[in-house]
Amino acid sequence: MRVLMKISPPTARRAGQLIAIATVLVSIVGAVLMRLLDPHEFPTVWSGLWWAVQTVTTVGYGDHVPANTSGKVLAGVVMVFGIGFLSVITASISAAFVESARRKRGDEDELAERLDRIERALEELKETRAS
Repeated sequence: MRVLMKISPPTARRAGQLIAIATVLVSIVGAVLMRLLDPHEFPTVWSGLWWAVQTVTTVGYGDHVPANTSGKVLAGVVMVFGIGFLSVITASISAAFVESARRKRGDEDELAERLDRIERALEELKETRAS
C-alpha cells in the first residue's frame, strides 16, 4: 500500500479507495477463513460472507456468530477494518465539504495579498512614527 501512496499524492479520496479495497479483501478472506475456522457455525462460504459483511458494516444482526476462539479473533480483525473503513469514508466526505466551502469563499491568494498590504502599511506607519 505504501507504494501506491507514492504513485499519487495522498488525498482523502485515495485513502478511501485504498481502505475500500482492503475492506472488500478482508471481507472475502474473512468469509473463507471463518468457514475454515468455524465450520459448524458457518456451513458455507456464503454464510461466512454474510457474517463478514454484517461485521464490516457494523450492523451485526447476530444471526451468525463465531463459536470458537480463532473465529472470535478473526471477528475482531474484521471489526477493526470495518470501523477503519467507516472512519475514512466519513473523513473523506467531511474533507469534500470543507474543500467545497473553501472554494466558495473565494481565492485564498487574495486574502494573503490583502494581509501583506496591511503588514506593509503597518511597517510604514511604524517607520514614520520612529523618525
